[in-house]
Amino acid sequence: MTQQSTAPFETLGGEPTVRRLVENFYRIMDESPRATTIRAMHAADLAPMRDKLIDYLVGWLGGPPRYHARPDAKCIVSAHTPFSIGAEESEQWMDCMREALSETGVSSELRALIEPAFDRVAKGLRNR
Repeated sequence: MTQQSTAPFETLGGEPTVRRLVENFYRIMDESPRATTIRAMHAADLAPMRDKLIDYLVGWLGGPPRYHARPDAKCIVSAHTPFSIGAEESEQWMDCMREALSETGVSSELRALIEPAFDRVAKGLRNR
């Protein structure tokens, strides 16, 4: 008998939960005094970025690969190249994501799986 694995996307609760996670993430980033550096890297209107991150995370977590079908899709590294990203910015992003995961009610088991992956991506985008 083989064990079938479930994608984090499904375990998380699908798109509705990814959407809540991203909405929480950008609200936290927008409001937190600890995230002023990364907030300044974004346009005043966060709606376009919310949509992109929702599409990206849906596929990244094992759901439909919608981000790559977007006409404005870019490689995640090249999309961040114009910004000066160091350890401080990477950690601000992770702080916002950790808080969003908590507020969204993501289980500790799933957080143990995806937080290190988020951290690797955040650190991989450092360019200084």
